[in-house]
Amino acid sequence: MKLRDFSLLCLVCFGWAAHTIISKIVVSGMQIPPLYYASVRYGLVAMCASAWLLPMPKPRWRILLVGFLMGGGGFALFFIGLKTSTPSSSAVVQQLGLPMTTVLSIALLGERLRWKRGVGIALTFIGAVVVMWDPDGVSFSGGLLFIAGAAFAGSVAAVMMKQIDGVRPMQFQSWVGLTSVIPLAFLSMIFETGQVTLSMNAGWPFAAAVLFSALFVSLLTHTIYYGLILRYPANLVAPLMLMSPLLTVALGIVVTGDRFDLRTALGSGLALIGILLVTLEPKHIRPLVTLLRGVRQE
Repeated sequence: MKLRDFSLLCLVCFGWAAHTIISKIVVSGMQIPPLYYASVRYGLVAMCASAWLLPMPKPRWRILLVGFLMGGGGFALFFIGLKTSTPSSSAVVQQLGLPMTTVLSIALLGERLRWKRGVGIALTFIGAVVVMWDPDGVSFSGGLLFIAGAAFAGSVAAVMMKQIDGVRPMQFQSWVGLTSVIPLAFLSMIFETGQVTLSMNAGWPFAAAVLFSALFVSLLTHTIYYGLILRYPANLVAPLMLMSPLLTVALGIVVTGDRFDLRTALGSGLALIGILLVTLEPKHIRPLVTLLRGVRQE
């Protein structure tokens, strides 16, 4: 991997980690309703990416469903869960998306499951359960259940996306924005109150957070990520993306004061090892080791 591309990958990971921290501040610190926050974000995405809408990808019903699940549906659940969860634990539970996608690909697309991936899926789920478990209340964390739901929505969308050909990254983002903003705005009007007043009271910090979420995260970093996936083997890029949850944990401890105890550390470790087993094929181990030793110029 070229030094330039590795630097871009690091930028993507940092952007995604920072977005989780900023979103936590928005929905908890500023008390902005999560559905409203998601609707404003995707309204801005739809407006900025509108030039790439046409021609509409086919089948049309699939792109509409995938766009909503990948965008507004998944992120609405994520923001709702983040309101009562720490960024650190949310980042770990969010990693359930990859093994969920693998399981759905096996069930719906007939892909094969090797034993190593099976062990990885089991470890990831066990690790996430350890993080989600609330020993004081002898129950699962309600907020993290929403995060797990967001991961599942993204997994369903990812599997369905495999059955759509020829969609460009910016074109996909335009449909994600359009299919998300209308239902989210409608749901926000029904279930939330005081949205506009709260956002006006928050002032420029809320405006800056929305701009960062829509322009930097949705339009820039996701486009960079899609480009890297097209340029390099997915099994090389995916393990390196584990920098994102690790950065989120670090930023959560420093910025939002997340508690990172032994139970969370154990669960996080199991989940991340499981993700590596799911993503890393033997033929990609040597390139990854070479990259970790020092990014080489090509």
